[in-house]
Amino acid sequence: MLVIPPVVSSTAPEANFKSVTSNGAVRPLPLCATEKIPRSATAIVYCEANFGEIDGKTANGLIRRSEKYKILSVIDSKKAGLDTGMILDGKPNTIPVCRDLADALAQAGSIPDFFIFGMAPSSGMLSKYERGLVLEAMSHGMNIVNGLHEFLNDDPVFAAACLANQVEIIDVRKPRDKKDLRLFSGRIAEVTCPVIAVLGTDCAIGKRTTTNMITSALNEAGIKALMIGTGQTGLIQGARYGVALDAVPSQFCAGELEATIVEAFEAESPDIIVVEGQGALSHPAFSSTSFILRGSCPNGVVLQHAPRRSQRCDFENMPMPTPASEINLIETFADTRIIGLTLNHEQMSDPEVSTAITRYEQELGIPVTDALTRPTEHLLEMVLAAFPTLKRKQAANA
Repeated sequence: MLVIPPVVSSTAPEANFKSVTSNGAVRPLPLCATEKIPRSATAIVYCEANFGEIDGKTANGLIRRSEKYKILSVIDSKKAGLDTGMILDGKPNTIPVCRDLADALAQAGSIPDFFIFGMAPSSGMLSKYERGLVLEAMSHGMNIVNGLHEFLNDDPVFAAACLANQVEIIDVRKPRDKKDLRLFSGRIAEVTCPVIAVLGTDCAIGKRTTTNMITSALNEAGIKALMIGTGQTGLIQGARYGVALDAVPSQFCAGELEATIVEAFEAESPDIIVVEGQGALSHPAFSSTSFILRGSCPNGVVLQHAPRRSQRCDFENMPMPTPASEINLIETFADTRIIGLTLNHEQMSDPEVSTAITRYEQELGIPVTDALTRPTEHLLEMVLAAFPTLKRKQAANA
């Protein structure tokens, strides 16, 4: 049996992680201000029949970026034998797609530290087969990373399996205890650096990927940028500060996000904060965007759109909004401005992307780019054009 050191969940409150307020009171630290899992921690990601697809966004995100885990393989029998990088971006990365758990373990050569459930089904629950597979992974000595709405630590069967196999389950979406949840206070006004949010016209449209790329582009340019995660995938990837908003009671969503941003600002003194978006403000199935706008009070918004997507994800009878209508809604709802549009190029050729960029720039009068297929400098220029003071910070830090 492989014995794995205890792992601290990035979203579970821990009694030994506390901070002291100005009046001497003790309070829990933000959800992600915990010790990072060593980058050497190995993991396989389960994404059966969904890798490279919309519902496989957690696995897709981990292949593109993972600060916490060294991803060894992805399980998806439909794409077994292929290279994950080729599937996502047309560039090999030597991380294979495996047929099943046995195949993944054989290719790993030893027992990985973690088994990550890499799908985000609309139900938010494990199927009967998936329950058995997770228990099988635990029997091999693997810790579990679970980003679903179903909290496995609350299930007696999984709790018993943890004890029997000396492993842990990280329920990424599980919020802190209700007694520790924060209401909106107005302290977001104390954050003096620019705050931008990356929102979208639909769910599963690339907001997190664009948020990561904007944050990286700024940091590489010498501007200290900090990302705030708001969903399970961003937290699994390694966002140091964040909260899975869709699992927090609505009364506390704006306050939890505000408190996390304030604490990140006080602890890190960043030049700019970039907040990951969720859902879409115009989408009737989601409310997270409204809480992100209220809790973060962003100085600017980058909007993500998929020009070829005609209907909302998972809602075939619900047409997509135009970027212009979403921009109008966001700027009416909140005291902010759209500083740029980023495109999701799904089902688009490269010439079609170029045409769309030109058309939207003329139509909207704002910078437009594709974060994945165009130079990252375009993202940097988009932000610097909106916040010229950052150029002076860039020059000072050069």
